[in-house]
Amino acid sequence: MTNSHALSTYPLGPGVVLAKAAAYVHTSVTHSSPAFEVMTDFAKVRAATISPLMSLAQAEQSMIYQGVRLLFVIDNAATIVGLITTTDMAGPKPIQIVHDSHLHYDQLTVADVMTGLDMLNAIELERIERATVGDAIATLKTFGRNHLLVVEGATGETPRRARGLISRSQIELQLGELIDITPVARSFSEIEKALL
Repeated sequence: MTNSHALSTYPLGPGVVLAKAAAYVHTSVTHSSPAFEVMTDFAKVRAATISPLMSLAQAEQSMIYQGVRLLFVIDNAATIVGLITTTDMAGPKPIQIVHDSHLHYDQLTVADVMTGLDMLNAIELERIERATVGDAIATLKTFGRNHLLVVEGATGETPRRARGLISRSQIELQLGELIDITPVARSFSEIEKALL
């Protein structure tokens, strides 16, 4: 026999709204601050995701609804296959695909313009925990990328997983200065596209 008792309740009247989570306050950082301070930690902030089969219009609406400029593209097994940003959708890639394939823009899917896994640079969480903001900036510049995926190793209970994201725009916001990053081509096809 337990000593449990039913809790008292009352009828819910009109005018009740949902509680909102407190806005995450980003602290100011310097080049010598811990890099972890500029990482979006997916253990604290839910990553925004989308299917590769969704249209670009659906991706745009999802970004607007969630207040983000980047979506992780995941397959049916919830495995990351790439990411898509507002830059991907508004840049020259969709126009080139429309021109080359004779499709209408409305027919393009997230898979058509996303940045695939082969174009994403990742770093282990343990390295970020020992790095500085300056180290993160140097890494982004070295690879000519706007984002750096932070990965946490597998444990007995969980597979290897994306734990966070370091983005140029987030660093700029917290650092209070612009970061100049020159894109770096890593394959012949990238060089060819840049020349065209």
